[in-house]
Amino acid sequence: YEGTVQDVTQRRQHERELEFHATHDLLTRLPNRNLLQDRLEQSILHAERFRRPVVVAMIDLDNFKYVNDSLGHTRGDELLVEVGRRLRDSLRGVDTVARYGGDEFVLILCDAPDIDAARLVLDRVQRAILRPLDLGGHEIHVACSIGVSVYPDDGVDMRTLLRHADAAMYHAKQLGKGRYQF
Repeated sequence: YEGTVQDVTQRRQHERELEFHATHDLLTRLPNRNLLQDRLEQSILHAERFRRPVVVAMIDLDNFKYVNDSLGHTRGDELLVEVGRRLRDSLRGVDTVARYGGDEFVLILCDAPDIDAARLVLDRVQRAILRPLDLGGHEIHVACSIGVSVYPDDGVDMRTLLRHADAAMYHAKQLGKGRYQF
């Protein structure tokens, strides 16, 4: 009995670990693209039902390459983990932050009564990222550029919303970085 219970317990633990690895970024422990897709699709269904917008924000850290080049990839990874934590702490429980890849993150803001409420969240996110960070004795100041798309005005499916948020993010960078653009 004892050996069987232990084997089943270990197998279940292993299955939970595999599921976590399939749905989360291992560095930041945030949802990855797979879970982002599911959450965005669920958010769209919820928004259709309750006639509310869904705000999708693509975040790119400005000049992240310089951190990796000057302080090394280990410090760059520390920065990504801290930014992920700050993003998560800036959102409400119904919202999602996911690591999209590299130094890009995606936010899904659900149940925002209007765009002005979403702007308040985006302002809070930018302030959180702008706070100085100590990386191995170096005080680092990081800014981000954010591109925003809104369901249903900018698209009615995940792919379109992400594409428009990405285009808006690059437009924000062209306008001078450190800002968000709808």
